[in-house]
Amino acid sequence: MLKLAALLIAVALTTGALGDIIPFDDIPLAPESFYNGSDGAGGFVSGGASFNNNYTNYGGGFFGWNGWSVSNTTNNVTPGFTNQFSAYTGGGHMSANYGVAYGNSARITFPVPSTVNGGYFTNTTYAALSMLLGDFFNDPFGGDDGTEPDWFYVRFTGLDENGNSTGNVTFYLADYRFEDNSLDYIVDTWTWVDLSSLGLVKQIRLSFDGSNFNQYGLTIPTYVAADNIDYTPIPEPAALLLLAACGLAIRRRH
Repeated sequence: MLKLAALLIAVALTTGALGDIIPFDDIPLAPESFYNGSDGAGGFVSGGASFNNNYTNYGGGFFGWNGWSVSNTTNNVTPGFTNQFSAYTGGGHMSANYGVAYGNSARITFPVPSTVNGGYFTNTTYAALSMLLGDFFNDPFGGDDGTEPDWFYVRFTGLDENGNSTGNVTFYLADYRFEDNSLDYIVDTWTWVDLSSLGLVKQIRLSFDGSNFNQYGLTIPTYVAADNIDYTPIPEPAALLLLAACGLAIRRRH
């Protein structure tokens, strides 16, 4: 009994101290390919966390999706919707696979309430080149003379077990609002985003906003690539009580 209790405590403490990494490399993919939910599974699991996916097959080779996909494609030069699964960095962060979130329905759900230390994020090629070069819906960021105050961000909202917000973290994927135009940027590297201020969360909701709209909404492609998200599961209260009781029993026996 004492050995079992000690083992349980050690496992809990180790889990809390080391945390887990969401690598996306535990999703099998052929080189230069992606998973977009076409199997109808409704999502996938990586690093113990769940990622939602909504896929609709319209027939004739046409489909729609939102939520999360997984990719290892490296095309950072082809603009447009046909290249919507590539990170603008030309690959993942230190490994092949990475996640791609699309739209305001993207969610990350953790197996138990967790603190999220952060993760690496960057633009997709589709979004970056739309902002840099312009497209059918958008002028290039900055306008003709580079002075237009354009911007685009992804917001991470923490949700507790009851669905209540625990806070927000906003990461600008592009910002052209500086007085000094030489400071304007479109994110083109894997960038660490600190999410620890969200506190204890069961889920993180992604949403997008920016400066370019038409009558139907935001015209900037609402995508972001993600990799190596670092989170620390917190043991359930019942498990903590059991571990505390076991610890007390150990002390009394000694």
